Amino acid sequence: MLPDLLPIVPFTRPACATVRLPGSKSITNRALLLAALGGGTTTLRGALFSEDTAIMAEALRRLGFAVNEDPAHATIAVEGSGGAIRAPSAELFVGLAGTAARFLTAFCCLAPHGRFALDGVEQMRRRPMKSLLEALEALGASISSAHGFFPLSIEARGLRGGDVSLDATESSQLLSALLMVAPLASGPVRVRLTDPGYRREYVTMTLRMMEQFGQPAAHVSQDGLLVEPPHGRPYRGGGGDYAVEPDASAASYFLALPLVAGGSIELPGLARPSLQGDAAFADRLAPVGATIESTPAGTRCSFARGATRRAVCDDFHAISDTFLTLAALAPLLEGETRISGIAHTRKQETDRVAAMAAELRRLGQDVHEEHDALTIRPRPLRSGVQIETYGDHRFAMSFGILGCHDLHGDGRPWLAIRQPRVCAKTFPNFFETLERARLDSLTSS
Repeated sequence: MLPDLLPIVPFTRPACATVRLPGSKSITNRALLLAALGGGTTTLRGALFSEDTAIMAEALRRLGFAVNEDPAHATIAVEGSGGAIRAPSAELFVGLAGTAARFLTAFCCLAPHGRFALDGVEQMRRRPMKSLLEALEALGASISSAHGFFPLSIEARGLRGGDVSLDATESSQLLSALLMVAPLASGPVRVRLTDPGYRREYVTMTLRMMEQFGQPAAHVSQDGLLVEPPHGRPYRGGGGDYAVEPDASAASYFLALPLVAGGSIELPGLARPSLQGDAAFADRLAPVGATIESTPAGTRCSFARGATRRAVCDDFHAISDTFLTLAALAPLLEGETRISGIAHTRKQETDRVAAMAAELRRLGQDVHEEHDALTIRPRPLRSGVQIETYGDHRFAMSFGILGCHDLHGDGRPWLAIRQPRVCAKTFPNFFETLERARLDSLTSS
C-alpha cells in the first residue's frame, strides 16, 4: 500500500534492468467490448488489470455477460452474445474511465430494449460526451443527459442506419465508440467528421481491431472526414485467444528512464509495428539523445550517462498521452523544449496543459503556457518539492521518472509524489516496478 506522499529514491548507478509492462488499456477495453459483440468465448491474453479495465469488466457483467478474470495469468475470458445485451436494465458506474464511458454508452444504445443509467465521478461529469450523444440520437437512440454530460439514462430501442456528423477533436473515443457498434445497426452508418483534427491513430487502432474480430475493412476518405464502417456482418468471437500488446503509453516512462539515469532499459514484447500510436514515442527520444534498438525480445533504450540531452520542439497531437513524459524531462534537457498539439488534453483527467505548467514552475522552471502548447526553459531544479497529481495517473508516473535523477549526487530523495495510488487507473504497480528497476541496476555488473 503506497503512502499518501511518496519520496522518489534516485538512481545512483546507470539503469540496467528488464521491465515487463502491463497490457495496453486501450486495447484491453476495446477487446472486452468487441468480444462481447461477438459470439462464444474469447480469451484475452496479456490483458491489463487496472481500475479502468475492472470498470469495463464489471459493467459487462451488469449487462449480463460472463466475464472471468485471472490476474495471475493476465487473462480475461468473455462470453459473447452477438451484441445482445441480456440484462433488461442496469446501472453502470464508470469512475473516470473515458473508454468505458464512451464505449458503454454506444453499446447500451444498440440494445433493442432496456433501460440503462450511466454515471461517473465528478471529473467524468466534465469530460466530453455531447457529440457522441447527438450522433447516437440521430441514429434513433433515446438518451437523457445533463446538458450533454454524465450522468445519463438510455431508453434502448436499437440503432438505425444513416448519416451522422461527429466532432471527435475533444476525444477520438467518441468516434471509436460509434464505429464499434455501427456494424450491428439496422442499416449502414456513415460518419462525417466536422473537423480533421482528431487523433486518427486511435481510430485506426479501433478499425484494425474490428477487422481482427471479423469485420471487413472500413472505408475512410483520404481527408479523414468520412468514415463508413462495415455493416451487416456479425462479429467473430469464441474459440480463440486474443493477444493484448504491452501498453505503449506506459512504455514511455521506462523509455525515458535512461535519459534521466543513464544506462539502458529492456522492454520485452514492445515491438513495431504496433496497433498503438503511442509506440511512436520511442522515435521522439532519438533527437534527445537516446539510442532505441529493436531486439529479439522487444525494445531497448540506452543513454550514456553524462552525454548531452538535447531539447526538442515537437507536435505531440498524435501521441498526446505521452507529452507529460517529455515535459517532465524538460528540466534536464539543454535548450528550450516546446511541445504543441496538446489543447485537447485540457479536457482529460484534468487540464493537463495548465497542471503541467504549474508543477514545472513549482520545480523552478520557466514555463510559457499557450492554449495548445508549452514552452519550457530549464532552470536549476528546486529540492524538497511535492508534486500534485490532480487525480491523474500520468502526472504521478511522469514526475516519478524525473525523481530518479540524482540531483544531489548522493542518492537523497529530492522530489515526492502526492497520492501515488492514482497509478491504479492504468499501471497499479508502477512504483514497485520502478523501485525494482533501481535495485536491479544497483546489483548489475
